[in-house]
Amino acid sequence: MSVEFRELECFVVLSEELHFTRTAARLYTSQARVSQLLRHLEDRIGARLFERSSRRVRLTPQGELFLAEVRPAYVTLTGAVDRAKARARGIEGVLRIGFVGTPYGALLDLVGDFRARHPQARADLVEMPLSDPFGPVLRGEIDAAFVTLPVGDPTLRTGPVIAADPLVLGVSTRHPFARRARVDAEDLADCVFVEIAGPAPAPWRELQSPTVTPGGRPIPRGPGAGTLQEVLSLIAGDHGVLLFCAQFAAYNGRPDVAFVSVTGLSESAVTLTWRRGDETALLRAFVAASGRQVVPA
Repeated sequence: MSVEFRELECFVVLSEELHFTRTAARLYTSQARVSQLLRHLEDRIGARLFERSSRRVRLTPQGELFLAEVRPAYVTLTGAVDRAKARARGIEGVLRIGFVGTPYGALLDLVGDFRARHPQARADLVEMPLSDPFGPVLRGEIDAAFVTLPVGDPTLRTGPVIAADPLVLGVSTRHPFARRARVDAEDLADCVFVEIAGPAPAPWRELQSPTVTPGGRPIPRGPGAGTLQEVLSLIAGDHGVLLFCAQFAAYNGRPDVAFVSVTGLSESAVTLTWRRGDETALLRAFVAASGRQVVPA
């Protein structure tokens, strides 16, 4: 008589757990069903595969030999089934996910979680310029992007907040603020800010390069920059300052730039954005993973 796949599955799992209750839990079935499947398999083979008592379960010599021969085929078969299921759901292929600056902490954890859950899929990270955080998504060059809120374009959708951080001020180590533990948001009027070049929308640029303090004091404008490396170089050369999220500062320290805490400003919040109507099964799976990866401030 032919051996059924469920019987082999039960045998392999029980050989790993050596415990009927845990085996039943892994197989989402009852202990009685585990015993029945094992008994059917042993009847088909004509030999005992496990020695079991009230205290322990262990493989017999026949069971050990059978496991050594059947496990490679079982792994190959289950892998083929998993891959077929993934293809049927569309959870395979490559996603291109944009980022600005550094894909730190929670963002890397999200990519890792997605890859672990969907081994037939891949999420490749693509760096975007500071001056154009939404353009690559809108032009279809990438599938989605990690971006700092706000996202004001109605053609884009956003997921939950993935990471939220306080803002810090990046200044030259020769700047008077570099020796302070923190500054107030109203003190920003005493700084010259690096301009973030377009086409980044003005409300988005205002978060990192504000034109007025919360109290309405105007903030002087300095030279423009299109990438974060350009910004850091301008700051190091005493040509201006800029606001960054605290995690960026932690990942991008350099000896000629200091990062100073700022009080009186809202947090920087990062989310995932993508074009409306472009939600493939693969992208939906990544968005679902982003919902599990939400990190509190």
